[in-house]
Amino acid sequence: MTWKKLFIAPAVCAALVLSACSGPGGEAEGDGVLRIGVTSDIDSMNPFVGINEIAYAVWMHIYPSLLQYDTSDPTSPYKGSLAKDWELSEDGLTLTFDLVRDAKWSDGEPLDAEDVVWSLELFHRYNETVASGWSVGSNITSIEAPDDHTVVLTMAEPSALSLTNVATTPLLPEQVWAEHDTDDGDGLKTFDNVPQDGEPMIGGGPFLMTQYRKGELAVFTTNPEWYGEKPSVSGFGLQTYKVADAMITALSGGSIDAAGGVPPTGLDTLDRPGITIDSYPALALRDFAINSNPDKADNRELLDPDVRKAMEHAVNREEIVETAWVGKAAPGDSILPPTTATNGQQWYNDDLQTIGYDIDEANRLLDAAGYTRGSDDIRRADDGTPMSYEVIFADDENGPGDRAFQIIKSDFAKIGIEISQRKLDTSATWDAIYCGDDCPYRDFDLFMWNWHPGQDPNFMMSAMTCEQWGSWNDVGYCNPEFDALNEKQAKAVDPLERKAILDEMQQIVYDDRPYIILTYDVRNDAWSSDWDGFVRSTQGFFNSRSTQTLEQVHKK
Repeated sequence: MTWKKLFIAPAVCAALVLSACSGPGGEAEGDGVLRIGVTSDIDSMNPFVGINEIAYAVWMHIYPSLLQYDTSDPTSPYKGSLAKDWELSEDGLTLTFDLVRDAKWSDGEPLDAEDVVWSLELFHRYNETVASGWSVGSNITSIEAPDDHTVVLTMAEPSALSLTNVATTPLLPEQVWAEHDTDDGDGLKTFDNVPQDGEPMIGGGPFLMTQYRKGELAVFTTNPEWYGEKPSVSGFGLQTYKVADAMITALSGGSIDAAGGVPPTGLDTLDRPGITIDSYPALALRDFAINSNPDKADNRELLDPDVRKAMEHAVNREEIVETAWVGKAAPGDSILPPTTATNGQQWYNDDLQTIGYDIDEANRLLDAAGYTRGSDDIRRADDGTPMSYEVIFADDENGPGDRAFQIIKSDFAKIGIEISQRKLDTSATWDAIYCGDDCPYRDFDLFMWNWHPGQDPNFMMSAMTCEQWGSWNDVGYCNPEFDALNEKQAKAVDPLERKAILDEMQQIVYDDRPYIILTYDVRNDAWSSDWDGFVRSTQGFFNSRSTQTLEQVHKK
């Protein structure tokens, strides 16, 4: 079933979602099903494979975690989930969690401290391989359960990340995942982790996935064994739209109840009675990436710092904000968005030394570096090849991203650089960038994509390190000076000391320009005014930080 059919026949879609969201025992109870439209696809339901933000949001809602973030507070303090209390010892070496009592998995099996230990040890064991995206790191020396409701982690040394590294990691059911822990962890990546034979997936979060059709929809029902407060809804559905206009039309017509991540061009359509619109700064950025692998085979002039600097001088962020995003974005610069904050500490470098839009300076730099124009007005590299490049373009950048690309293309032409657009889905985008173990980051030149970083800055900074090649590092960047500072910031328990290190790191990566940060998002969500209880977060009401909205949302 294609998205077009789902859009053309909204009544059929609604009936499918409603029926699929009834509880395992029969008819759905509660406030009904919240039908959510999204434009990003769940690339994989496997936590050892998926990389899209929406996949992380789904795992947050179907699996338990020790803690969550309180997204109603802009400083993002932690709040309890499976752990009702937690404490870090004065010496910073012991982290203790006190769990809720009598918790169960959805299949009725006990969910206790031994389950937490098993799951965290799984992520810890493969921290440098298949589980490298979860940061349950080597600083942990032991994970123990002295009794059924206590988990104790011991650290080798004090760290700023002791709590961050485990707080929201999904706790996986051993009864499902143990059999896939084969071939030094590689077996974990081969498991589809989707509903089978009409049965919901086993989980421990507030919801259970009952249906999944990649690129189309995912359907969830409430978990009768959920240890927290029972949600008001009986379930929810995620309807994937490849075209945002179709999602907007669906919300306007009532075939969905809420839309996450509405593009700014759609806000006028939704600005009418019966629909609530909420706009606020997001924890997300859009980037123009330049292959930074020093061993890249072709178009090696892209490694020249003057070429990179000239490219940035030719990026008109103000026009991108006003034209591509119709004012619903902010100009970008640092790899850490201004919304990056934890426990009252803001991590963005307000004193970042940046350069601005200046076509004349861009041309001066390229002229001085010897990149002369040919008869076609395109500059030539040292080997005589035209400075003409393909920009890999992830399809979740459609819409505003297309308009941003056209603005950049027009300005690049003014400095003698030609670019063309190659659209791919998100999985194919990664394949085109990395292309396998035998050619990491060698074949591509440029791409446009996005980041939805972690609330703590460590995730984004660690993604830029040499050791994350083939994992979160998507641009082939490797700077030993940056890596050394990353180790220091992770150990800096004092927030002000850590902030100073992070400020320096932001300046280094800005000057190296593996990315030209184009914009920071303004998040636009919308929903039927028949519903209430939506909770903001820097990544929207359906997010990987918290289950607050789906636990609280209800019909008026």
